[in-house]
Amino acid sequence: MKILLLGYGKMGKAIEQKSLQEGYDIVAKIDSPADWEMFLQNRKAVDVAIEFTTPKSAPENIRNCFRENLPVVCGTTGWESEKESIIRECHDQNKTLFTAPNFSLGVNILFMLNRYLAAIMAKTPQYDVMIEEIHHIHKMDTPSGTAKALAQDIINLIQWKSQWTNGESSKKTDLTIVSKREDEIPGTHIIRYESAIDDIELKHTAKNRLGFVHGALLAAKWIKNKTGYFTMDDLMNDLFGHFK
Repeated sequence: MKILLLGYGKMGKAIEQKSLQEGYDIVAKIDSPADWEMFLQNRKAVDVAIEFTTPKSAPENIRNCFRENLPVVCGTTGWESEKESIIRECHDQNKTLFTAPNFSLGVNILFMLNRYLAAIMAKTPQYDVMIEEIHHIHKMDTPSGTAKALAQDIINLIQWKSQWTNGESSKKTDLTIVSKREDEIPGTHIIRYESAIDDIELKHTAKNRLGFVHGALLAAKWIKNKTGYFTMDDLMNDLFGHFK
């Protein structure tokens, strides 16, 4: 697999290291507009682009991939304001885009468990629910894309929750997300249901970035010869659909 690496921060370097171990070819690394110009001037064959940059850079990187007819796997979060238009462009232009708030298979199993538990807890209003997420101090978006996705699934299933808030709220209709930025923590997400009698928790703790790297490379292989817009739900349904 020939990979165009968009972003050469910690995730980009981790993807490069794992790709080389797996025998994949990193065709080029793009971390600035000048890098794009150099790549286009010396264009090489590419199977897929993998994008982990910043919320400001991601939309243009995706559109550049569309212009060059490159399938792109994007793990950057925080650019939701442009997501709807980019998905529409993907469909209209017959391109290939795979996005996810979190590529870790463990986290995506957490998504599945979160939906299952929320459907049960929707019948037990004596419990209130909140989400806590903890990440490294370099993370730019707050709350995390993973926390927002977990929250939206809960809101979709529990009728007395209508919106999430980034911080404590006393309104029963609000789903509180508490965000913490500490040291070099890769990512921890906790869904907590509390009552006067007991607490119920779902928790995922990333020990390092390898789970994200593995998932991103799996997605890159999975979208080969596919056209359209895809998410980890599509990949997880392919892997574990018999558990639905």
